[in-house]
Amino acid sequence: MSLGIGRLERYVLARTLTGVAGALAVIGAVILLIDFVEVSRTVGGRGDAGFPRLLWLTLLKAPSTILTLLPFAFLFGTLAAFVGLNRRSELIAMRAAGVSAWRFILPAAAAAFVVGATTVAALNPLAAVLGAQFERSRDAVLEEFQTSKPKDTWLRQGDASSQVVIRAQSHDETDGTVRLKNVSMFVYRVNSSGGLEFSRRIEAEEARLMPGYWRLRGVREAAPGAGAVRSETLSIPSTLDEQAALERFTTPNAIAFWRLPATIRGAESAGFSALPYRLRLHQLLATPLLFAAMSVLAAAFSLRLMRLGGLAALAGSGVALGFVFFFFNQFSGALGKAEIIPAFAAAWAPPLLALLSGLTLLCYTEDGGIVRRRVAGRMKA
Repeated sequence: MSLGIGRLERYVLARTLTGVAGALAVIGAVILLIDFVEVSRTVGGRGDAGFPRLLWLTLLKAPSTILTLLPFAFLFGTLAAFVGLNRRSELIAMRAAGVSAWRFILPAAAAAFVVGATTVAALNPLAAVLGAQFERSRDAVLEEFQTSKPKDTWLRQGDASSQVVIRAQSHDETDGTVRLKNVSMFVYRVNSSGGLEFSRRIEAEEARLMPGYWRLRGVREAAPGAGAVRSETLSIPSTLDEQAALERFTTPNAIAFWRLPATIRGAESAGFSALPYRLRLHQLLATPLLFAAMSVLAAAFSLRLMRLGGLAALAGSGVALGFVFFFFNQFSGALGKAEIIPAFAAAWAPPLLALLSGLTLLCYTEDGGIVRRRVAGRMKA
């Protein structure tokens, strides 16, 4: 077999990608409907949001959900493509001509891997931006009509010499500029042994994040053993930029892949646990492998010859096993967030297990069948 992709591989690959596109269209339509109902229940039931605003919120939220369920598109699409080839006896003709199953499955798995890498590198940042915009727009709608007091906002920044804990009663992110209202800043020094010593407390009516510093207005400052000092304005150095500050108000899933390493470093320098961001980074890095594993798993469960019967049951078993691996992936993520298992293991174990399961079944179906036929031929001879 040549190293290039021949006409047969291109044909099977085109059928597979068509099946994946069809499955993605169905999954996307279902997700849009479910998200619209969910947004209508959570936002429309608490705020005076009309249909256009609810539809806009749904469109902002849907890409993140679709990317989460994208492995199912490869599972269902690949399974539908290979079952269709099997029903039309095309797989039988290929294998009767001596074509190994590895020859047309590996290009499909490689394409799934490439699509996964593209998803992480290009589509994930777009979905993260839309997801963050959804969270801000949803919170803005709910804040307009909520009757209870909003929860306090907490931030933390720091470097090798100081740590600052920031509490605010509310925050505003208009035009990407972070503004905090009714702010309290607790400033700590880092001593020679690495411990924290309280230095001073700053109260301000408003704090606005500027490049490299906080600009405070209506300031009252107090240090241990000294009286309060009032001033109209005050500048405090900041290690946060606007993007990093906005990310503190969002979930790890709403942070783009390319921003995660900087977010991890910023969280660790400020004294926060970077585990959720580190777990998210490993999950994104494992996404191409997960897509390829789902493709191999689906193909392995659809190679049974039609004349032998039981293809529908075998394909159904493949779908069920795909669901098992998906929920195992979510369960591993929960264990990783709880620090029960390392973030690396939580992110990489499910796709590796799915890929090894698919390859094992392929070896048994393809290479094992060849061995059995050779043994039977020798016994007859």
